[in-house]
Amino acid sequence: MRHGDKINNLGRKSAHRKAMLSNMACSLILHKRINTTLAKAKALRTYVEPLITKSKDDSTHSRRTVFAYLGNKEAVSMLFKDVATKVADRPGGYTRILKTGHRLGDNADMCFIELVDFNENMLAAKAPAKAKTSRRGGKKKAAEGTAKKEESSKEESSDESSKSE
Repeated sequence: MRHGDKINNLGRKSAHRKAMLSNMACSLILHKRINTTLAKAKALRTYVEPLITKSKDDSTHSRRTVFAYLGNKEAVSMLFKDVATKVADRPGGYTRILKTGHRLGDNADMCFIELVDFNENMLAAKAPAKAKTSRRGGKKKAAEGTAKKEESSKEESSDESSKSE
């Protein structure tokens, strides 16, 4: 019975699973986006998000702790330099899973897992967001604008009539 066993073992022994998740986490940090199966992506999310949270505190202890999980100096340095600075104000949810369909050979659910703040396409799409306007007081502003227009048109017509005389 598997009462309370919430970890997905991914059909592997613990040493193989830890090595695979470590390698996938290093690839995700270095490349910012990887293509994998949905089950592996969900397991990777629970593995890498605490490491990103720990990278916000740039101390020797947190660097050594993260290195114990990743085992890759380049990935650790990139995590603490690039990734931690971009996600400094984000309270969590550092990764995004985008489903891409099924694999041809075995029909496994495939997806992209990516770091949220590094997807330039989605960041560019959010940039031209318009400022929200409220409907309250809209008639008042419009009435003031038309009143100003009417005054300026009256002045222009009086100027033109004085010129013609």
